[in-house]
Amino acid sequence: MATLDATPIVSSRREFVDSYTLERYLATGGYEGLKKALTMYPEDVAAQVDAASLLGRGGAGFPAGRKWSMLRKAPVSYLVINGDESEPATFKDHYLVEREPHQLVEGVTIAAYALQVSQVFIFLRGEFALGLEHVQQAINDAYDQGALGKNIFGSGFSIDIVLQPGAGAYICGEETALIEALEGKRGFPRIKPPFFPAAIGLYGAPTVVNNVETMSNLPWIVLNGGAAFAALGGGRSTGTRLFALSGRVNNPNMFELEMVKNTFRDLIYDPRLGNGIIDGKQLKAFIPGGVSAPWFGPDLLDLPLGQDEVGEKGSMLGSGSIVVFDETTCPVRAAWRITKFFSRESCGQCTPCREGSGWLERVMSRLEFGGGRTQDLDLLLDLCDNIAPGLGWPPQQTTICVLGSSIPSSIHSSVVMFRDEYLAHVHNDGCTYD
Repeated sequence: MATLDATPIVSSRREFVDSYTLERYLATGGYEGLKKALTMYPEDVAAQVDAASLLGRGGAGFPAGRKWSMLRKAPVSYLVINGDESEPATFKDHYLVEREPHQLVEGVTIAAYALQVSQVFIFLRGEFALGLEHVQQAINDAYDQGALGKNIFGSGFSIDIVLQPGAGAYICGEETALIEALEGKRGFPRIKPPFFPAAIGLYGAPTVVNNVETMSNLPWIVLNGGAAFAALGGGRSTGTRLFALSGRVNNPNMFELEMVKNTFRDLIYDPRLGNGIIDGKQLKAFIPGGVSAPWFGPDLLDLPLGQDEVGEKGSMLGSGSIVVFDETTCPVRAAWRITKFFSRESCGQCTPCREGSGWLERVMSRLEFGGGRTQDLDLLLDLCDNIAPGLGWPPQQTTICVLGSSIPSSIHSSVVMFRDEYLAHVHNDGCTYD
């Protein structure tokens, strides 16, 4: 059975239908973390985040405290919040911006105080219409409440937040492409090194880029202390995390769970969580961290929900999205649809991603709809190897950002795990699933 003893941190107001309002937020302890932070030295606030060992919740899992410490000292610096959650089947940040916008605003303000920046940009996916509305209202309410603007709560610290909607480009979830978009340019990722955002970021100034969920943890960490957060979870994977469970489960939903103390089996089968597979079917495979992650089979169901534990088995927790396949799922079709998404969302800057993704999608399409050949399986793996040499994890890169090297994951996983089903597509002139 899943361990659900830990008090929810970022979804503690989930039971309230009006959790997005200022009234509810204040009634449930809202902005108390900010008020406490403003009585501390900025470096002490940063030290609490560092003590919490809070890993970034955007996908890469880089420690937030360490990222903050890399910020180059300069007269002007910026904090940018990445809310461009565009990966299929990932919806945890979508929940937070719709249901917990004041928590995000408070966390952002705490981070800005710790970093001593005076300008913040929140970049949200443009399709999050309700989320944009709620976050903008939360920002307006915070200004009226004295939690934003000049001399916040009489502390002498001032900050402004600008909410910027994106234009629906998946690539803008990559931090440097996001910065380019904020500057009014096309969302092309920047070459790193030398241009790490902490040194040369938005408008050429030092910039910290953090994820929505990462920021949402800060009010709790400040109120309860970094050590209390670090006491949850295990190893490097401290605290709780939001997991977006979807696919062939009875209860697809968003769940906040203590990391490491729970397993994929708990998440998928516990009656209080995923509640098992639809119609009692057998689990076929699952994607542990968003569609850019390599797949796992049923043999890894008992793997803990931890960053290092999943990484050691050749995949990642990534965006916190777990997609479940059962015996009625066609792995070739699933891999084709994922490949089609990446091909469509490639920014086109790098040849292996721009050309390779299209080639892979066309081969996968003919396998799915008839016309596939036996040699296509080796052709697919050869193409994948050219995009991400060695087909290992973490992948070797031939592109500026990791979108290109993420493309082979679903194809390589499905060919290795379900080669017979690929051959069946060849022999049967296409997919035989309904």
